Amino acid sequence: MNTTKPDLTVQTSASEDYPLSPVPESSRKSLWSLTPLLMGFTLYSGTLFAGGLVGPAYRFWPDLITIILVGNLILGTYASALSYIAAKTGLNTVLMAQFSFGKIGSRWVDFILGFTQIGWYAWGSALMAELANKLLGVPASWNWLIILFFTYFFCITAYIGYRAMDWLSRIAVPAMLILMCWSLAIAFAKVGGWESLQSIQPTKELGLGEALTIIVGTFVSGGTQATNWSRFANSGKTALISTFSAFLFANGFLIFCGSFCALVYGNEDIVQVMVIQGLLFWGLVLLFFNMWTTQDNTIYAFSVAGAHFFRSNKRTAFVLGGATAALILAWGGIYNLLIPYLILLGTFIPPIGGVIMADYWLINRQEFPALDSRQPAFNWAGIIAYVLASAIAYLSPGIKPINGIISAIVLYFILRRFIFRSHHRPIEN
Repeated sequence: MNTTKPDLTVQTSASEDYPLSPVPESSRKSLWSLTPLLMGFTLYSGTLFAGGLVGPAYRFWPDLITIILVGNLILGTYASALSYIAAKTGLNTVLMAQFSFGKIGSRWVDFILGFTQIGWYAWGSALMAELANKLLGVPASWNWLIILFFTYFFCITAYIGYRAMDWLSRIAVPAMLILMCWSLAIAFAKVGGWESLQSIQPTKELGLGEALTIIVGTFVSGGTQATNWSRFANSGKTALISTFSAFLFANGFLIFCGSFCALVYGNEDIVQVMVIQGLLFWGLVLLFFNMWTTQDNTIYAFSVAGAHFFRSNKRTAFVLGGATAALILAWGGIYNLLIPYLILLGTFIPPIGGVIMADYWLINRQEFPALDSRQPAFNWAGIIAYVLASAIAYLSPGIKPINGIISAIVLYFILRRFIFRSHHRPIEN
């Protein structure tokens, strides 16, 4: 029997980080590999801006700290639940969506997750040019070149894959945490200690539900796609601890930094605050690591979604294709247009995770079918639950991402148990 073709297929899948298959046990990673990578993903400049929106609306203690903890506890729990499933199955979100939305229906998940990541990647490249103008005085006429350089530079580690992103995170994450703590210590000394900090009065109004929506919604799309890396975990416990650490502590720390800097300096961007503190060089180092460790995760997530959409093992081709699409968007001025739209997408992404969690725990009882088993083209229970849950999240008051997740879980369970009970009848795409 000739085994050359299967061997080549396995080798290609491994070199491309298994875009269309479960991660085998031989490629699983430890807690010490996965945790820094996920922390690097969550340490993102956009999260600082979320903290800056929330910080000036509340007294520092206990109000602000409680809101930050609660918001990131919600976010961490959601992301960890999905990551646990990923570790147990070896599958990421877009592959799990085949069971929850159908062979063809799952392509909607590819589209919405992939498009969101391309938007964030374009925004990040444009942000590098914007900050070069503000911090270094680089003329705006050079922005096209700055965007071009960083668009392709930041995707190098994503092109290589998990192992390169792993090593970058091991270096970058400790460096970033040290630099941020250094800056916060200077800020704390400037404000004059605990009593002075407590005496700062809120300068804006922001409801509790709105504040939590900002904290959760800013990175909930990232939490939905943390499975791209947690599927490499060597156990469910490893996935839970690493993801929870990243989304509760690392993401929470960045929200705190943005809030604290907004209170003390009136500027939520810790990089610009470091410039004010006379730490220009170290602020640029922080910015560089901050952007690289998130941008490579972002374009990697797009490449996985793209590979699944076209059912192709050539993940690296989608890294380059996605970077090129982001370049065009960044050159087209997306920096000034995208943020409100992407935050809006944060309302429509969490129900995807809700449907998948309900399908795994409540319907399949923690045992997905084999990935190559025959599935319907469309799982109408998942599609209808998603649409209704998204509408509920968009229209309801309170914490919109949580409303969407809970609604999706309840609706999917009801639809599968009582209306679409025979949806699993084998129908080949």
